[in-house]
This record gives sequence, C-alpha cells and structure tokens, in this order.
Amino acid sequence: MPLPERDLIAQLRRRVSPGGRKRLTGRAKASIRVGMGDDCAVLRIGSDLDCLVTTDFSLEGIHFRRNWHPPESVGHRCLARGLSDIAAMGGEPVAAFLSLALPGALPQSWVRAFFRGLLRMAEQHHVRLAGGDTAESPNGVLADIVVLGTVPRGQAILRSGARPGDRIFVSGTLGGSAAALAQLRRQPRKEADERHFARHFYPEPRVQLGRMLRERKLATAMIDTSDGLSTDLAHICEESGVGAEIDASSIPNARVGQPRSVDLDLALHGGEDYELLFTVSTRARVPRTLAGVALTEIGRITSSRKIRLHRMDDKTVPLKPRGWEHFREK
Repeated sequence: MPLPERDLIAQLRRRVSPGGRKRLTGRAKASIRVGMGDDCAVLRIGSDLDCLVTTDFSLEGIHFRRNWHPPESVGHRCLARGLSDIAAMGGEPVAAFLSLALPGALPQSWVRAFFRGLLRMAEQHHVRLAGGDTAESPNGVLADIVVLGTVPRGQAILRSGARPGDRIFVSGTLGGSAAALAQLRRQPRKEADERHFARHFYPEPRVQLGRMLRERKLATAMIDTSDGLSTDLAHICEESGVGAEIDASSIPNARVGQPRSVDLDLALHGGEDYELLFTVSTRARVPRTLAGVALTEIGRITSSRKIRLHRMDDKTVPLKPRGWEHFREK
C-alpha cells in the first residue's frame, strides 16, 4: 500500500521545496508563489494578476459509480471539484482542461450526458473548456480536470493565514452529501430523498462567496470542505501552525433525519459538501449571509496546535481528522 495521502504529499513537498525551488532558474522561482499544500498553486503571471491552478481526478469506483451516479452528475461533479478549489482561494475561474479515458464499450449516450452536466456547470460559472486529451481505458472511466483561475496579485486566500484568536466560520450546511452517499450504499434512490441526493449529485461550488470574502478582506485563511470538516480544519491548522476549538452545537448540519450523533458525525467527517471553511480576525464584522449563503461561527483558533471539540454534553475532546483520505488503512 502507498503511504497515506497526507504523508505522501508531505514527502513530495520536502523534495520539491524549499530545496527544489533553489534549483529553479530565477524566472521560474519567482513565478511560483504557492506550490503544494493549498487548494491551488499560485503563479505570478503579470504586474496585477496571479494565476490559480488546480487539478482533480474523478475515478470510477472511487469518486463515483455508474450504477449510482447519473452521467450528468459525474460531469457536474468533475468540474465542481476544481471550481471549489478556485473558490477556496478567493479566485475567479477562467478555463478548464479535461483529460478523459473511457472504456470502449461505454455507450455514447453516457458520454453525451457527462458532457451535458460538465458544460452546464461551465456555462453557469463562465468557464471555457479550452482543451484536454482522450484515451481508451482498459477498466472504468477516468476524468482528470485542470482548472485555471485568476486573483489580484498577492490576494489569494491561503490555508496558512489563521492566527490565534481568529474566529472560525463555515458556509451553508454540512453532512448532506455524506448522508446521500450512505443512502445509496444501503438501497437505490427514492423520490423522498431527492433533496439530499441533489446535495451529493449536484454540489454547488461557492465561487461568488469566495470572491466576496476576498474582496471584503474578511477571510484570513480558507479551504473548501471536500474532505470533511475535521480533515479540512486540520489542513488549515497544520499550514498555519495553530490549533482550534470547535463547538458541536454550533455546527450547521444538514439534519437528514438521523439521530443527532449521526448527523454530527456526518457533518464533521462526511465531506463532499464543497462549502467554505474560513477564519476571520476578532475585529471583523461577518454578516449572517453573503452571496445568498448562510455563514455560521463554529469556533476559534488557538495557539495550542491541538484541535478540540466541545461536545453537546459539555465535555471537550480531541477532534481527530476522520474525513476522506486516499490510501488510509482500512
């Protein structure tokens, strides 16, 4: 088995930076402002703009199943993942490049529906599909998408900006996507559950919200909740060199009709909600809604380097990152 995902990335980061950057030419070194460890890489492309670059796999059997997910949903989610990374940096998406490997026996109707879902999402966010590659796959569908965005020079919101005393906020509600996935594992879709299936099949990346948080200079650090609140908060704390305390009663869970403890577990660890998790300074005034999305304060950043959860029974316990991670031991 390969190293756990976080360890693999950490190993690569040690090899390519800072030592790796010292071996780059002056021009290349100056152009890479942020490398591994954030939602996007940040490249300096001019006197007034930085370029955001992100890439994401969508693998059949890992990220979706053809007997569960409509092809429109697979295309939609493929692009939404990259757009959410751009949103987490406060950027404006511009273009996408798609590499697609398809089994030879895949019906043309599936492929057309996949592109219908992807291009509908692209049109909604004014993103152009500008190129890519295609190949035949020996086993299953593989889609790899690269999304480019822009942000004013030096204004990308990083994971590393949180400071002790900052307040922690999250947008929207959490746990709805994970609840739908759990339902899919148990039994086929039911009409009564369509609202929660929509959260999983057709997530909405918070691009406008991310841009407005940057424009208003509210967020000191930010990440999207693709891997789950517990894991994504750990990423912010690790990059910022801080800890956090979270109030369980404040977490805006999707309330999917499960016992309260199950709802909380889905909200903490479920992932694929593609909301924005961000920190703000103690002096900042944060509206209850922004870009039509509710914003909820759920905790504070601490100097302890530990992440703790204040439970509803008034006990405070360590909050371990139990969200999505590739190569984790089963």
